[in-house]
Amino acid sequence: MATPLDRIRNFCIIAHIDHGKSTLADRFLQLTGAVDERNFQDQSLDTMELERERGITIKSVSVRLTYTADDGTEYVLNLIDTPGHVDFSYEVSRSMAACEGALLLVDAAQGVEAQTLANAYKAIEQDLEIIPVINKIDLPSADVDMARRQIEEVVGLDGDSAILASAKEGIGTQEIIEAIIGRVPPPKGNRDAPLKALIFDAVYDTYRGVVIHTRVKQGRMRKGMTIKMMSNGLQYDVNELGVFTPAIKPAESLETGEVGYVICSIKTLKATKIGDTITDVANPAPHPLPGYQEVNPLVFCGLYPAGETDYEELRDALERLQLNDGSFQYTPDSSDALGLGFRLGFLGLLHMEIIQERLEREFDLTLVTTIPNVGYRVLKSSGEEMIIENASQMPAPNEIERIEEPYIEAEIITPTAFLGAVCDLCKDKRGIHVRIDYIDNNRCMVFYQLPLAEVVMDFYDRLKTISRGYASLEYRLLDNRPGKLVRLDILLNGEPVDALSTIVHRDRAEQIGRTLASRLQRLIPRQQYEVAIQAAVGNKIIVRETVKAMRKNVTAKCYGGDITRKRKLLERQKEGKKRMKQVGRVEVPQEAFMALLQVDGDRDK
Repeated sequence: MATPLDRIRNFCIIAHIDHGKSTLADRFLQLTGAVDERNFQDQSLDTMELERERGITIKSVSVRLTYTADDGTEYVLNLIDTPGHVDFSYEVSRSMAACEGALLLVDAAQGVEAQTLANAYKAIEQDLEIIPVINKIDLPSADVDMARRQIEEVVGLDGDSAILASAKEGIGTQEIIEAIIGRVPPPKGNRDAPLKALIFDAVYDTYRGVVIHTRVKQGRMRKGMTIKMMSNGLQYDVNELGVFTPAIKPAESLETGEVGYVICSIKTLKATKIGDTITDVANPAPHPLPGYQEVNPLVFCGLYPAGETDYEELRDALERLQLNDGSFQYTPDSSDALGLGFRLGFLGLLHMEIIQERLEREFDLTLVTTIPNVGYRVLKSSGEEMIIENASQMPAPNEIERIEEPYIEAEIITPTAFLGAVCDLCKDKRGIHVRIDYIDNNRCMVFYQLPLAEVVMDFYDRLKTISRGYASLEYRLLDNRPGKLVRLDILLNGEPVDALSTIVHRDRAEQIGRTLASRLQRLIPRQQYEVAIQAAVGNKIIVRETVKAMRKNVTAKCYGGDITRKRKLLERQKEGKKRMKQVGRVEVPQEAFMALLQVDGDRDK
């Protein structure tokens, strides 16, 4: 029998990184008896090995909980656990579209952080009922009054309505669930209207095809019915549907307001689009749901298989992974140094790292990654405008009118003790100061406009280092601005290595070139001949390092006699090395392609 609409609650948990989202989800699972105590493990909803290792949530996960109130009324709670890192904010906005309410977690010791604020604004935009929760009240450094004050002053919510909790100790879990039932509105929708179901996620199963994660907005979906994807008109028969408890549990139907999964023997990955609307072929809905805004990648890099025969496997792996994570994009690419591969676009450097690691672990691939870049807008002298995501696409300097690079507005929340160091870091990264807002006596919010290219390299790592891990970062894209940008090429024995080319600011070209050349000198193994490593801007060589040749002592057999005999042997060796240099190819190890990830001079020392 279908659960009445007024007894269903759909909500998500949003917060900054490490504020206790997954731990609170664990307490919900225990309190409602969704997971057997014998099978329980921490971070129950983080099923990916990578998530458990790093202690972060990468993928949003939904689970159906059944809770019986004191008066005996049974409620169905559909919980979606979301990531906290800025690179996965796309996952958060997707999850919110399937909910009516959100729990906003604030750490009692750290207060409101940058991602807390960003996620709260997203929830307000989507008109969700927000319930503030002050977590980790059991910590010795917890300051509940400070957290309440920041919820009011920074986020703009009622601090007095915040629930006090400790997800680790299980304090306040019951009160949170009762607040969800009391404050989150039940889903709206007519169960007799034509079917409209939103696809908010999908995964590929080798044996069953595509498993669609969906939220039914109106109507009902039954086993055996024929459904249609409204974006492309493709039709399928429903083989199985059900809910997550968190394990999959088949059901006969999914009703309005429910969250679950659908399996239709979909074998082609392109047939499923995240944000698409599912409707009934027999009684179709006239208009689709709004869906999701297309996400634009910010960071680009090349991904190449280490073995030449792995190209097809890499393409299949990217297809499957894109179904589960629609926020990265890929196009075929080729490189003289690395052969056939793909050009990928990501939301940030951590996103890039996670995708690469998932490809290596889940699909057993060995990959080579090139230097990360951002997208630049180039206006040519002829009036033609082009977007370049790869240094090798850059036209000759005499053809370029101007180059524009993307700028972001960074919002950094930091303790005031580290304010000077944070401002120095932003200035070092060519930042433009906007303003500083003081949250209280100990913390402030710093606003800077920065070139995105400077942020994607090592900005986040250095920010965490100088603030001892206390500063947090949130950013949004502003616009493109002209800059003094040049293409920096790396040459090995006069031959450019296209995979190591990058676009840099003219003032930093020599410093970055010197850093990279000296690293390559350490990384490239010695050959039988001398290897010249050069950094060049256009036709001008700005840096040179040399990998000395391995030399055999050819004069060892000479004893006594005329010096000309020794000279003759050394000259012959010199000629041989010259011939080898002309025909020899220098093998660049994989570490060299990651060497530009951290190009800061101070760190290199």
